[in-house]
Amino acid sequence: MITTLLVANRGEIACRIFRTCRTLGIATVAVYSDADADALHVREADTAVRLPGAAPSATYLRGDLVVAAALAAGADAVHPGYGFLSENAGFAAAVQDAGLVWVGPPVKAIELMASKTRAKELMAAAGVPLLAPVDPAEARAEDLPLLLKAAAGGGGRGMRIVRELVDLEEELTAAVAEALSAFGNGEVFAEPYVERGRHVEVQIMADEHDGVWALGTRDCSLQRRHQKVIEEAPAPGLSDELRDRLHAAAVAAARAVGYRGAGTVEFLLTDDGRPYFLEMNTRLQVEHPVTEAVFGLDLVALQLRTAEGEPLPAAAPPHPAGHAVEARLYAEDPARDWQPQTGALLSLDVPEEPGIRLDTGYTGGDTVGVHYDPMLAKVIAHAPTRTEAARLLARTLERARIHGPVTNRDLLVRSLRHPDFMAARLDTGFYERHLQALTPAPDEAGGQLAATATALADAAHTTTTAGVTRFGAWRNLPSQPQLRRYRGEPDGREYEITYRTTRDGPAVDTQGVRVVVARPDRVTLESAGVIRHFTVSRHGDRVYVDTATGSYTFTALPRFTDPAERTEPGSLLAPMPGTVVRLAEGLAAGAAVEAGQPLIWLEAMKMEHRILAPATGTLTALHAAPGLQVEVGALLAVVTEPTDHDPEASEETA
Repeated sequence: MITTLLVANRGEIACRIFRTCRTLGIATVAVYSDADADALHVREADTAVRLPGAAPSATYLRGDLVVAAALAAGADAVHPGYGFLSENAGFAAAVQDAGLVWVGPPVKAIELMASKTRAKELMAAAGVPLLAPVDPAEARAEDLPLLLKAAAGGGGRGMRIVRELVDLEEELTAAVAEALSAFGNGEVFAEPYVERGRHVEVQIMADEHDGVWALGTRDCSLQRRHQKVIEEAPAPGLSDELRDRLHAAAVAAARAVGYRGAGTVEFLLTDDGRPYFLEMNTRLQVEHPVTEAVFGLDLVALQLRTAEGEPLPAAAPPHPAGHAVEARLYAEDPARDWQPQTGALLSLDVPEEPGIRLDTGYTGGDTVGVHYDPMLAKVIAHAPTRTEAARLLARTLERARIHGPVTNRDLLVRSLRHPDFMAARLDTGFYERHLQALTPAPDEAGGQLAATATALADAAHTTTTAGVTRFGAWRNLPSQPQLRRYRGEPDGREYEITYRTTRDGPAVDTQGVRVVVARPDRVTLESAGVIRHFTVSRHGDRVYVDTATGSYTFTALPRFTDPAERTEPGSLLAPMPGTVVRLAEGLAAGAAVEAGQPLIWLEAMKMEHRILAPATGTLTALHAAPGLQVEVGALLAVVTEPTDHDPEASEETA
């Protein structure tokens, strides 16, 4: 019987395993690198053991240190999670040699399935067509495109597509280096790359009493850089004959190697529905929650049960019900080549709704570092139908409050609502074809409203902190227009908002927009007859605005625009909204002016501001006049400096 379990992993999967352990009364032990000293999985474990260093190769990939940590903490079992050492036969053997229970498949099964040649032989015996391996040293043009894959792991690491022979050597070197860094094993093999194929897999669970369950199918076709983004169960659109064939092949593979525990057999389906065996993952998959939701099971609990030598609860698995969809929330910017993002994760609040599950290794206040995968969380929706599950997941993500690094949240929402996804037209080229449509330029109108809400909330916050709280924190006095400027993140678009405080409360100068409520943390606006709510949060110099249909991030800019930043030299712009109260005596187009000479007086915020001549020269245009009301940035006048080609200047010089 397992009493204390060490999880040889980090982040989300460690937290997820700990959750099951708590329900089963099993004590937990975490291991952590220096970079993870304050991580959620460390905080949630009963005991934690440090692995000195930060890089995976010095910490989570050091099997000797992990085994020593288990012994030091008094653990009697080790669960590898996924990634890192989860498919390392040497590590599994070391755990057992130390007298610990290995919560995973037999060492022999890991070795056999790690051998891609042996795995393909097993699939051939089960009648599943195979993609014939290609020797990179003998590859020819007709073999292209090729897919290079790491032999010792998954998750997209060590994978490269080669479309030109001249690129093969360079890509092979890169794949080997990445595989070595990620898995401690640089073995890479090559096989034909199938364009627009579907990635479909079968979850299996086996015990040591000859019991094997095939727990349905999953579709994991929506991938970026060969890493899954959205997964679902069951895989839609499969015929009963094909589904049964895949199930039978997966069970045959498990029996052929004497498998025990959780595993996944992966297939590639061509556009005409032909299945090709890819590989068998001898571990728990990232996407296992969708299978748990559909079958009503806890796969980690079953892993622990079978590791203790117990049989599966029944000869056959329970009947599946409904449909589940999972989205991986990453700290990355899809519009900028999927660049990983780092920094403080200020808020991570996902609505708790029936049918929604959140698996995460982060909470608000944690830091997203540079050393590990940028996945923040997995959000899973389960509903009676595929349409309902996808709709629930999209809306939940849309309502989530995620402040800090840029994430792929908007991409996930748009993906779940894309016509091809809704119609189950799925393949691994989905993002290659649709990325531009899924990462459009920011909605300018929506951004303008959100910036307006930000300005009103900031004004209410400033007024409240100053001790003025009458009438919802607004002075009951009319005033000149006020100006606030913001830069949207990460697109860099600038917004200028002018507002006034009137006897009836705050008002904005944007036509068709009415202020309903303006508080420091919440603003309600009416625009074109539609009421919209904005929740406003401040973290340092950043302001985060959450709406019913999206989120916005702003950085406050200096209130007044520097004309030199906005126009060519010589242009005099209104640095703020206000009223022209007077001009310099005799000022008219054609007049000579001196640098620094006051030319125009502008009244704004109950003060007069002088507009000075930027240089010595001639006033070539004058648009200002006493009594004229101007907006920020309005062109007031133009001063032109003499040039070397000015005839009068040439005569004076002569």
